[in-house]
Amino acid sequence: MLKKRLSILLVMVFVMSVLLTSAVMAKETLVISTWGYNEDLLWKNLYEPFEEKYDCEIQLEVGNNSTRLNKVKMRQGSTVDVIYLAESFALDAINSGMIAELNRDNIPNIEKLYPVARNPHGEQYGPAYTLVKLGIIYDQNAVEEPIESWFDLWDESLVENVSIPDFNTTSGPAMLIMAAEKAGVDLAENPDQAFAELEKMKENVVKNYSRSSDVANMFAQGEIAAAPAMDFAFFRVKDAVDGAVWLNPKEGSFANFNTLNIVKGSDNKELAEKFINYAISKEVQTKMALDQVESPLNMEVELTEAEAEGLTYGAELINSLNTIDWSLINENKEEWMNRWNRMFAY
Repeated sequence: MLKKRLSILLVMVFVMSVLLTSAVMAKETLVISTWGYNEDLLWKNLYEPFEEKYDCEIQLEVGNNSTRLNKVKMRQGSTVDVIYLAESFALDAINSGMIAELNRDNIPNIEKLYPVARNPHGEQYGPAYTLVKLGIIYDQNAVEEPIESWFDLWDESLVENVSIPDFNTTSGPAMLIMAAEKAGVDLAENPDQAFAELEKMKENVVKNYSRSSDVANMFAQGEIAAAPAMDFAFFRVKDAVDGAVWLNPKEGSFANFNTLNIVKGSDNKELAEKFINYAISKEVQTKMALDQVESPLNMEVELTEAEAEGLTYGAELINSLNTIDWSLINENKEEWMNRWNRMFAY
């Protein structure tokens, strides 16, 4: 009887020790919704160092802005803790009640960002951690005169030689904004005239594109001579076309900020705030810039001219960029997208 009791006691002690060990060994898991590009460099510069620093595990859900945001909406946040979104989609998420308010006291590195990046959607929501720049790429060997202005894309010398981003992309609305400016009207007050001006460009437009890789392919195949595009697309075009030139138009390029936010209902809000703080630190932003992954928004990052090539870097350049009123665009998105699609129905 004594042996039996002793055996039971030993089993209980063993089970308890296993449970205690498992509890000690269990790590917090941070689920991050993000894009799938440059994952190897993101793991090297951000995810793995963060896991080591805070003894946690990171899991990724990858996809484009709309797909990932729709998943969060359908699941009411549920499993996702941190979400990367372009600013227009971040605003949509906020308006849909999907984004948690954060405690900025836990994210002191926000104050080290350029002022324009600290609160793109209000003090209570997350910062921008990087930006991409929309300008014009053109093949100097395929145009009659150098392109200098957004308005040059309307020139008759470019008939059937231009591609523009689709309206339902982060860069598409900029073309409608420039059409309004060319027409001399305010887009909010007179969208009809802006669309009428945009229609004057139609003969020049071969197609609308939805992916930056399409731009490189069209240049490589000689289908186009010019296209408004994000800066990260330029190097792929340059590899394919010797005469490729990047232009910051005289009216200014457009900034598009990418943001970091915490999903409402996250069980790991404190760890999520630590992640955001780490992602915008000088250390991480410097590594990302040196690997040509992202343009830094931390003001303490210092790069040489060679290191900054191809990046949107420095206060002077960042402060010179045009911005898009995403509240206006989102309010009219369905109507304007339908008008756009009817206009460019090929």
